[in-house]
Amino acid sequence: MKKCVCLIGKPNVGKSTIFNRLIKEKKSIIMDEPGITRDRIYGNVKYLDKEFSIIDTGGLTLENENFTKEIKMQAELAIDEADLILFVVDGKNGLDATDYFIRDMLIKSQKEVLVLVNKIDNPQRNELVYEFYELGFSNILAISGEHNLGFKELLEYIVKDIKNTDLNAKYIPKFCIIGRPNVGKSSLINALVNEERVIVSDIAGTTRDSIDTKFIYNKEEYIAIDTAGLRKKGRIYENVEKYSYLRSLRAMDEADVCVVVISAQEGILEHDKHILGYALESGKGVVLVVNKWDTTLNPNLDIKKWKTKIANEFQFAPFVKVVFLSAKTKKRIHTLMPEIISAIENNQKEIKTSTLNNVITEAVSLNAPPSYKGKRLKIYFVSETGIRPPKFTFQVNNKNLVHFSYERYLENKIRENFDLSGTPIILQFKNKNEKAS
Repeated sequence: MKKCVCLIGKPNVGKSTIFNRLIKEKKSIIMDEPGITRDRIYGNVKYLDKEFSIIDTGGLTLENENFTKEIKMQAELAIDEADLILFVVDGKNGLDATDYFIRDMLIKSQKEVLVLVNKIDNPQRNELVYEFYELGFSNILAISGEHNLGFKELLEYIVKDIKNTDLNAKYIPKFCIIGRPNVGKSSLINALVNEERVIVSDIAGTTRDSIDTKFIYNKEEYIAIDTAGLRKKGRIYENVEKYSYLRSLRAMDEADVCVVVISAQEGILEHDKHILGYALESGKGVVLVVNKWDTTLNPNLDIKKWKTKIANEFQFAPFVKVVFLSAKTKKRIHTLMPEIISAIENNQKEIKTSTLNNVITEAVSLNAPPSYKGKRLKIYFVSETGIRPPKFTFQVNNKNLVHFSYERYLENKIRENFDLSGTPIILQFKNKNEKAS
């Protein structure tokens, strides 16, 4: 696992702004209203050929508000997982009782702490932090998340003990197995690697932590990550359940593909849709596995019914490949790895710019964008500007003229012409001469 860094602090000190600045995208919600971020949010940061993961957490408060106990527990779990804690304080308003309460929690954790005094945009900012030494931590850095000041020093501090990424090292593709408790995730990995490497039990919730299993398929190495079952948030009671949930989210972040497992015995539940949604939001390749296929009475007839049911229930992800198998009997287990490999390849697929523009030009000629208040969208140029997942940036005359139905039409045309099954894709529209993000 990469070095893990955790942002901790009271509400409205700018943790999410710092998080978004570090990962270079707007993943955490930023609003002036305190307490917006309630769950931990994961991200990856690369700096000087070094990588680390970072967790944003909800603001800790002493007030007896809704979610306060929940946020405190989530923060404690993030602290427990972190190698370094970034304790964010407000450089404009100074310290209060909540900061000292958080200070006591961090001292008790015995983790390395760097105090970030945020909201200081003065060039002599590091000379204005003396009062914050009252917290008792020796490492203090003044920054401005809003004005991007102090981030070079921050990043250099974080990566000082991280080894450079070995660019010549062979990359081993990873996929994680996720799903509700007791749908057969551990049994599925055992069936794949053909040995009892993971504890298998009929008791829901046996796997409490993420477990990496390396194996060889067709002379190539892969890593399968088994995770704890993802329960509904309202049913996560114990600390150990919270920790398992957190680790599952991090496993998804580490993986190239998320294999979402559902049970043929229980059918499709609402939480199965939520879990598939988590995987798509993470930008990973996705394969849907209908496990326990040995419990179906008429497999040939039932597979048609299931395909119709999946198309109806998972309308938001028609591009996801579906595999029907039994981890217990290993029936149809051979159909899984080819789909995982396909999803990995498609998630990082690169498409030639000329070919892509030909497809979009033809799509526009077949179905021109609708006009709005006498104005019509014009697409000048399109290029692929990212992978994992594939990201396509359109240079247009006015991005506000892009209707969601036309965006969906363009996505469908891209998918019709290029095999992008098993992966979400991103369409981004930029006004001409505006830089792609």
